[in-house]
Amino acid sequence: MYTTIIKFNLPSILEEILNDLQKIGAIPILVGGSVRDHFLNIPVKDYDVEIFGIDCFETIEKCLQKYGSVKLVGKSFGVLTLSVDEYDFDFALPRSEKKVGNSHQDFEITTNAKLSFKEAALRRDFTINAIGYDFSQKEFLDPFDGINDLKNKTIKHINDKTFIEDSLRVYRAVGFASRFNFKLEEKTKELCKQIVLSNELEYLPKERIYEEFKKLFLKSSKPSIAFELMRELGILKYFPELEVLINCIQDKEYHPEGDVWIHTMMCIDEMARILKEENIENEYRKLYLFYAILCHDLGKPFCTQEINGKITSHKHESLGIEPTISFLSKLTNEKKFIEIVCSLVKNHLAPFQLYLAESSLKAIKRLSLKVNIEDLCLVCLADCLGRTILDKEKCPKATSWLLEKAKELNIENKAIEPLIQGRDLIALGFKPSKKFKEILEFAFDLQLDDNLEKEFIINKIKEKY
Repeated sequence: MYTTIIKFNLPSILEEILNDLQKIGAIPILVGGSVRDHFLNIPVKDYDVEIFGIDCFETIEKCLQKYGSVKLVGKSFGVLTLSVDEYDFDFALPRSEKKVGNSHQDFEITTNAKLSFKEAALRRDFTINAIGYDFSQKEFLDPFDGINDLKNKTIKHINDKTFIEDSLRVYRAVGFASRFNFKLEEKTKELCKQIVLSNELEYLPKERIYEEFKKLFLKSSKPSIAFELMRELGILKYFPELEVLINCIQDKEYHPEGDVWIHTMMCIDEMARILKEENIENEYRKLYLFYAILCHDLGKPFCTQEINGKITSHKHESLGIEPTISFLSKLTNEKKFIEIVCSLVKNHLAPFQLYLAESSLKAIKRLSLKVNIEDLCLVCLADCLGRTILDKEKCPKATSWLLEKAKELNIENKAIEPLIQGRDLIALGFKPSKKFKEILEFAFDLQLDDNLEKEFIINKIKEKY
């Protein structure tokens, strides 16, 4: 099947732009994700357009400038980006690519406006991403039968030779399988295994891997599909912190579902469900919550043992910090992000511990200094629900109790603030010195443990100092 006529509703502003491009002799063809997502009934905000029939990049740029600020991106090839209202548009000349080295940047790129759509689409990864929409003819171009693969829910590569030239495609394959709940075609799966075995993934920069993880987390209803495929394809050898979860035993009373890997897979799917249910939209927050639940039990392989017929993982939450840092460092250099994830990992048992002990408010206040309580409750909930226990109704009890107490104190998503600051000590006549730290800690302890008001704390400071 090469062409098919199906109506493709485009934003009116994009139709206006494409009509203008036709007036200067261009043949605009929509490509990539926007075309694929049209068939999957997924809302589209980003549109990629390949401009055939015209070689002059400056002419295209001039045509686009009346619609807003046009930016040129890409060192080795040109892509013009334009944002109008809530839409993002990318415009590029058709091109061919040839791998000339190990790095992801080692591609020889040749733009050629006279390429046929099929020739230009050969550089793409999968058939479902190689469907085009010819705006002038109002028809879909499908040189590799991608529409059929969409119907059959199959991820299938286009060309054996070009597919293995970009090792990132292994991550893209598992990501698409997870996002759309598609299966990998057997030959594609074998080529992915071949890329993994060749150690080509070693040359990928962490930023590119992070982006693929980001897409699979934010766009999948079952992220576990991707991670199970990573396991099958051998990708986990690059993430030993995750690989050691496989066959790490757990106590059957609390974890009848099986080993730590199975539990973790159930947990990340629960997190996806919870975030959708809670209607959380902040991408940064969603990502650190996903990574927190993915990493929450990384400490178990270091401490799991059987004592008197009972399996325990004592202190696994604190022992999980080192492998969490090791794992995340392979994906990002952002220290703040890693710190947030670590705080959630280290304290993920706290909601149940405090709930079962019927802890005082001072314990909750101190917890707020270590971690965002609202986020912690979401991680704890996913951890509890991510197993096959029969009494799952107990799961929200602990988190709801803790969240309610934290809200009473207005510390559900921020640390409790000290009533006494350095300026208060100066107002009392103290001169800044090393003693300041001791006095401020004394004051804060009175605030937390004795629940004293500011006036009483000041009197206590006067008495002691």
